[in-house]
Amino acid sequence: MRINTRARLAGAVLLFLASVTTAVQAQHHRDEWEYLGNAHVDGNYDHDNIKVGVQDGRFHAIQLRVRGGAIEFQRVLIHYADGEPEDIVVRERIPDGGNSRSIDLHGYTRYIKSLELWYSRGDWHTRPEVQLFGRR
Repeated sequence: MRINTRARLAGAVLLFLASVTTAVQAQHHRDEWEYLGNAHVDGNYDHDNIKVGVQDGRFHAIQLRVRGGAIEFQRVLIHYADGEPEDIVVRERIPDGGNSRSIDLHGYTRYIKSLELWYSRGDWHTRPEVQLFGRR
């Protein structure tokens, strides 16, 4: 009887460890960001477009990353494959090397066709780059 209790306890511990490992792996997968495209900002224009496409799959969140100079965003508009756009409020200045918060998309997972960006004009010595990342 004592062996049976130990076997049950060992089985319960193994089951618990397996469920914790599965949960950690699932969370790690959800936290991975996938590169979707970029745009090089030019001081002469205040608008850019990053094309993504249905072939890249569905996403439930996006993030903007900035390299090569700070950018002050005015508006971000996501065009979904089903034709319905979503206006995202990103009225913030993202410094060189910085990124936006994780921006959840309405409808949980969506196919992104493109992302339009409006930003303040700047006097950059280089052409800053905006990188778009998505999370499934």
